[in-house]
Amino acid sequence: MTRSYFGTDGIRGTVGQPPITPDFVLRLAHAVGRVLKRTESRPTVLIGKDTRISGYMLESALESGFNSAGVDVVLLGPLPTPGVAYLTRAQRASLGVVISASHNPYHDNGIKFFSAQGTKLPDEWETAVEAALQEDPVWADSATLGKARRLDDAAGRYIEFCKSTFASDLTLRGMTIAVDGAHGAAYHIAPKVFHELGAEIVCIGCSPDGLNINDHVGATHPQALIEAVRANGAHFGVALDGDADRLQLVDADGRLYNGDELLYLMAADRLDRGESLPGVVGTLMTNMAVEVALKSRGVEFVRAKVGDRYVLEELEKRGWVLGGEGSGHLLALDKHTTGDGLISALQVLTATVRSGRSLAQLLRGVSLFPQTLINVRLQAGQDWKSSATLASETRQVEAELAGQGRVLIRASGTEPVLRVMVEARDAQQARSSAERLVRAVNVA
Repeated sequence: MTRSYFGTDGIRGTVGQPPITPDFVLRLAHAVGRVLKRTESRPTVLIGKDTRISGYMLESALESGFNSAGVDVVLLGPLPTPGVAYLTRAQRASLGVVISASHNPYHDNGIKFFSAQGTKLPDEWETAVEAALQEDPVWADSATLGKARRLDDAAGRYIEFCKSTFASDLTLRGMTIAVDGAHGAAYHIAPKVFHELGAEIVCIGCSPDGLNINDHVGATHPQALIEAVRANGAHFGVALDGDADRLQLVDADGRLYNGDELLYLMAADRLDRGESLPGVVGTLMTNMAVEVALKSRGVEFVRAKVGDRYVLEELEKRGWVLGGEGSGHLLALDKHTTGDGLISALQVLTATVRSGRSLAQLLRGVSLFPQTLINVRLQAGQDWKSSATLASETRQVEAELAGQGRVLIRASGTEPVLRVMVEARDAQQARSSAERLVRAVNVA
């Protein structure tokens, strides 16, 4: 069965337009509840959300939908996506639900789910839910309706979990850290995590009003953090996105470090401490410099499709623990079951504190290859895959790169656009090669 509602990370859209409407969300929760009841007589689900104003409406709809199917609900309030994953596992709940559209603007929202183990659910589960949506509802009678309650101090429990992943013999005392919470789910959590580990905190993006989530702040708009670090003489800046599963870091000089660099740093720290690290998973977009640097240290590097769920699938298949994307979705599966911006930041800070070296010093041997990415709009019915011109030009560019760069051509999953990316040690070569490939696409 083809899925109609679930995308790569749950269900997402514009509030007030299908499927992000209260009537659909109620039906969705009822359908999920019925799927849960196939294996449990009295399931319990946790519901967390970010700070969007629409979260109130969608939370109520979810609560009603679950209760109507005979499922108990525990409301967590505003909490990062990875916090919901953690508490679902810690509370032995049947399912975790997050109301969030991550890094999108406030007028979008979405629903995503975590298993009882705090992991993303498989496609088969999503297919079962979509099938249940096509069935008539079966309303529970009064005696078997679900109940709802709030979990006291959900934020405090997650804060303690985050702190437990930081080396117990280390402290952040003496550091000033600028924290950008994107006016999102971690606004009341991230500053406390770093402060309780000893740091002095400068806060930006920590005053949500329901309408300002990700608005020129956070991991997708790091300039605000760069300016805050410089203005306050901070040692580090930590930027999260709206649901706090994505991370960008800034050093004392105001230099921004993306997920590719941080992934390598986390891997190198483990190697320097003598830990076994058989391999690391990136994506098709991970900078080639990371692959070269890891292989030089005897670490296998594997590329998954773009998307943190595909990185996770590859890690689980291979039994590895480290993976991530340049966007800042980083996974350390020996610390948490899902990507977590706060925990990733603590892993990086652990490496700097333990070594006494700056981010720039720790990454001295890794210089990212220049990348040129050009989006080409496709005509209706354009068969770029069968283009002999594009295939020939691609082979020629790859021969010229001679193993010192990459070509990646892939179709967008959401719009009629072909993404043409060339990576090379020389920026001009990357640009000119990408432009040649774009011309080849246009004549295809």
